Amino acid sequence: MKLQGKVAIVTGGASGIGEATVREFVREGARVVIADVSDAGAQLSQELNDAGFDTAFARADVSDEAQVIKMVALAAQRFGRLDIMVANAGIGAPGMNIAEMPLEHWRRTIDINLTGVFLSNKHAIARMQQQGQGGAIVNVASVLGHVGAPNAAHYTASKGGVVNITRSLGVSHAREGIRVNAVCPGFIDTPMLGPSGTPTREHYIAAHPIGRLGRAEEIAQAIRFLASDDASFVAGTSLLVDGGYTAQ
Repeated sequence: MKLQGKVAIVTGGASGIGEATVREFVREGARVVIADVSDAGAQLSQELNDAGFDTAFARADVSDEAQVIKMVALAAQRFGRLDIMVANAGIGAPGMNIAEMPLEHWRRTIDINLTGVFLSNKHAIARMQQQGQGGAIVNVASVLGHVGAPNAAHYTASKGGVVNITRSLGVSHAREGIRVNAVCPGFIDTPMLGPSGTPTREHYIAAHPIGRLGRAEEIAQAIRFLASDDASFVAGTSLLVDGGYTAQ
């Protein structure tokens, strides 16, 4: 198993890409702290523990530094260490012309999607430095961290920031054995995109040369790769998992 003996935190771990990552990690032998603002995280932890895996739930708003500190401390208290941080927690942002965008709307997107990654990385790296045995961090950005989209200045700014903080931290900490990378998903098949056959969903499908939307499990597998020793020579990069979206 690729993550045998490793201890991981997955933020936003209660649903979507986060939940798929938690399931992928435990199957590969990791012990996992599932961090989320939702009670669904506690339910997922109980389900997995009942199935013989070893997980814990941390209620954490990643934009709140005190809660992030407690989240990282829980991993050390429960499992003795921290080897992997997956900074996945994020929010979508409805399209909005910047001339009409309230400052509060901008701030909330940046607070969750970018400041949350900063805080998760900050305290994970501090813990890994204290342990002195390296580690791996995987930040979840987006194709919209690489390309623009109409009426999405708030979201693209947040995800572009994730791509660049990953580059900076990747070169800052590689010699310590702490590898920092990002995964950049294309559009993933979720109910948020609307039911099958609707114009919105068909638009997103057509935007991917591979001819379909991505699946959360496919992103989780890419995250597992970057978190594992299979990616031991990968640092400071952003892996596009987007069905060709950004290549066209």
